[in-house]
Amino acid sequence: MAMQVLLTKPGDKLSLPAFTMTRQPILDRHQEAVAFDLSFQSAQGTPDAAGKWPMIDDILDHFTDLDLLKVVGELRGIVHVDGRALMSDVFQHIPRARFVFNLSPGMTVSDAMLERLAHLAGQGFQFSLNEAGTDEACLRRLLPMVEMVRFDLRQHPLERLVELTSRPYFANKKLLAENVDTLARFDACLALGFDYLQGFYFAHPAIQPERTLAPSQAAIIDIISLVESDADSAEIETHIKRDVSLSLNLLRLVNSAAVGVHRIDSLRQALMVLGRKQLANWLQVMLYTQSKENAPSARPLLMLATTRGKLMELVALHHRPGNRAIADSAFTVGIMSLMDVLFGMPMAEIVRQIPVVEEIGDALLDRQGYFGDLLALIETIERGANPSVLLPMLGNFHLDCNSLYLLQADAFEWSNSVTHANP
Repeated sequence: MAMQVLLTKPGDKLSLPAFTMTRQPILDRHQEAVAFDLSFQSAQGTPDAAGKWPMIDDILDHFTDLDLLKVVGELRGIVHVDGRALMSDVFQHIPRARFVFNLSPGMTVSDAMLERLAHLAGQGFQFSLNEAGTDEACLRRLLPMVEMVRFDLRQHPLERLVELTSRPYFANKKLLAENVDTLARFDACLALGFDYLQGFYFAHPAIQPERTLAPSQAAIIDIISLVESDADSAEIETHIKRDVSLSLNLLRLVNSAAVGVHRIDSLRQALMVLGRKQLANWLQVMLYTQSKENAPSARPLLMLATTRGKLMELVALHHRPGNRAIADSAFTVGIMSLMDVLFGMPMAEIVRQIPVVEEIGDALLDRQGYFGDLLALIETIERGANPSVLLPMLGNFHLDCNSLYLLQADAFEWSNSVTHANP
């Protein structure tokens, strides 16, 4: 079907212990995504007090099987490594230009390890380290081999960061602020000179009563209303053609994500091939691509919303095979769930303006019903919740951890293609 891109096959399995994965975007000072931080947890536990990552050996040993290039797309991935992984031969199988390896906090720094790091850095591998959990003596020994230093906002008040980031031995390093969860913290990190930021500050709604929709967004909402009200196809096509830019962008977007075997070259063909529900879904995606002027962080929102929508669709198809209507509605809920952030409007007002059925409205407003449970699951995955919280939720949808990863990888690849098509 049009929106479905299932690259995994029924019965696909990963031959490594059960794990969960979280992908969080790393943004630059212009709020453009430059990398993804990839965190893996064993389904039986979490990183221990010494900062060991129980899954990292398995992850690196199965790097090819996991197809992490599909997960990161055109960007780079940041993967955490420990001392054993550093001394192993796994790096010969990893594309060095596509990944940065973050050294686990509290790792013992020996002469042999420093020699190994220098050798890998000489081959083009890049490393980062966490300032928190690394004592100053080790920090000074490791800094010549690392490109980036990470600072966790949960570990330090902003006043302390002023002193830390001004230390002369950080002068030539890229600085990354972690857990930037509010716009105020984002602004403070910019003032402190951070190069990169990690956190979902861009995904929290900030209601702005004076915010108005961009004209192209208002036009798209009008067309969605026509589609949902069962208007004549010719009338829908006429409304889309009134905006040449919208027409071209819709065709580019539809062709960006492997919609079908043949390229779609006209609006009439798009209407015929996609069907009305699929067209409405694509128009909802376009709301994120038409908002750069009144929402500077729209691109990371597009990335998050398309990933969320596609993963909800794939989980619904897994849980209720062959039920395309349920899957389409799940996609709609995922895409619309961030529109309050996009528009700076209460979700109730968005649901009033964009026609949705009651079950979708209940999910968006109150996290109720089947789609509400599904949305809550995806939000829990995004937060990197402890497996003890996530596993019962997965069970409700007949999913195990490794099957979830395969669906995530497909959702990430699909979102990457859509986002890449909208620079």
